[in-house]
Amino acid sequence: MKLTTKLLLAVQFNLLFLLLGCSPSLTPDMILFNGKIITVDQKSTIAQAVAVKEGKITAVGTNDEIKKLAGEKTQLIDVQGKTLIPGLDDAHLHPEWAAVSELNYKIPDVHSLADIFTWIKSETQVKKNGEWIIMPKMFFTRLKELKQPTLAQLDSLAPNNPIFLNGTYGGMINTCAMKVSGITKETDNPGFLKDKDGKLTGNIRVSVFKLVKLPKEKELTYQEKLNTLQAMLSRYNELGITSLCSGDNDQNNFKMYQDLHKAGNLTVRVCQNIVLPKPTTKDFNHLVDSIKALGYVTGQGDEWTRIGRMKLFLDGGILTGTAYLREPWGNKAKAIFGITDSTYRGVVNFTHDQILAIAKYAVENNWKFTAHSTGGGGVDLLLDVYEEVNKIKPIKDLRWSIIHGNFFTKEAIERMKNLGVYADMQPAWFYKDADAVKYILGDERTKTFQNYRTLLDNGIMVNGGSDHMVGWDSKTSINPYNPFLAMWTMITRTTERGTVILPEEAITRQEALKIYTINNAFASSEEKIKGSIEVGKLADMAVLSADLYECPVDQIKDIVADLTIVGGKIVFKRK
Repeated sequence: MKLTTKLLLAVQFNLLFLLLGCSPSLTPDMILFNGKIITVDQKSTIAQAVAVKEGKITAVGTNDEIKKLAGEKTQLIDVQGKTLIPGLDDAHLHPEWAAVSELNYKIPDVHSLADIFTWIKSETQVKKNGEWIIMPKMFFTRLKELKQPTLAQLDSLAPNNPIFLNGTYGGMINTCAMKVSGITKETDNPGFLKDKDGKLTGNIRVSVFKLVKLPKEKELTYQEKLNTLQAMLSRYNELGITSLCSGDNDQNNFKMYQDLHKAGNLTVRVCQNIVLPKPTTKDFNHLVDSIKALGYVTGQGDEWTRIGRMKLFLDGGILTGTAYLREPWGNKAKAIFGITDSTYRGVVNFTHDQILAIAKYAVENNWKFTAHSTGGGGVDLLLDVYEEVNKIKPIKDLRWSIIHGNFFTKEAIERMKNLGVYADMQPAWFYKDADAVKYILGDERTKTFQNYRTLLDNGIMVNGGSDHMVGWDSKTSINPYNPFLAMWTMITRTTERGTVILPEEAITRQEALKIYTINNAFASSEEKIKGSIEVGKLADMAVLSADLYECPVDQIKDIVADLTIVGGKIVFKRK
């Protein structure tokens, strides 16, 4: 006797739910229908409807097939022809920093020196003498003049207020800030940039930051920290983000996510990288002990919170002239960053042997490994280490990565392919910084800057993240976290200034979506449970305001989520 199609489906679903440890009832909790469902499965299937039960996807198909499964209590959602995609995943960002960044005041969106001067002047009018004027993230290479303020300009604007313009790996302070901090030209630190007469210019590197006596920040209670973090995650939900990888933190931040989950307030799945400090001695025993004391290892956790990679900060940053390049920065960088050494290639925080010792420990103790490496010299140094570790234990299937990278030559790409190394990249950096990179480093080196087409064509797994760390707005924050702006950037190769750079490195809409869904799921070894809309996977999805595949290309950057679902529950619904 032949089974009817419906009965066969019933048998299959019962078996599926028994395997998943769920109730064998076939009645879905939720059905979304009448949509264009981009599944991102291996066949690039486009479906009309999807059924969800107990937080997982139970069926994908046509409207008629799926609606027949509905019961009296099934929530039916007509998406009215709109596009539905797998929940988006940001592979690298810093929600904990971003969450508190605008609690006290809104960070200005500056694009020129005039913008900065206007903001500083307005601050002097509301602050008392001696009160600090602080911009928590300011990269002057993003200004249209490609210049930083001079010490004289800062002093004239705020003679009685200390100023600190923080560029993460470098920054600016004024004379008042030096006096408050007890800094003079005799202060011993290699992070001071001086003029030809040996006078301080106000331009400092990150090593000087510890000498700057900033006011103590207001301490938030633990609950206040949880509340601000929850609010930040809700902002991500508005763009269809359902998963993320927190870029560099520790077990304390991991506990915050776990506590949000226990309270039923976690609306994004979190993979937490663990950052290691730079060792102060050649003895790595203390560093190894600190790793062991964590009590964690990569992959530990559950579907909501899990431990990611062990991470190092190998070099500095492009925007402060501290990224470690393959060749000297060059003459234009000298003028912009105040570099006087013609052989200067950037800053390296670890020696080859130090990185190798830590990477060996990682591979021997089941940790995935990665490093912040913004310059091509850093990429090559990291790959040197990876090749040595690979001789001890093959890493090809371990999904090790390079965070940022930015500059990938053909040789580096070939080495990455042989080692199975992923490129963890930030399209927002191309959007914001490609013009400056082209001007400072020239056409030849720019050819290797965020070359997505070349990477994908050579079989490199590309992951997409924002490196969001400061600001709440998805497009105007220091590193914009809007994934659709990022996709538009990869698809059009267009910068914030409206220039198109290396259009031959553009990728397709389908490839861009994969980078922010299934590729990022691969990076965290979760491709079997998320990253596509398939039976048995987590019901993380987003209904979009426009058709990502068919809308005019310039509309892509303006797409938002109308509905975001995580684990079968609606976490955001646009009014």
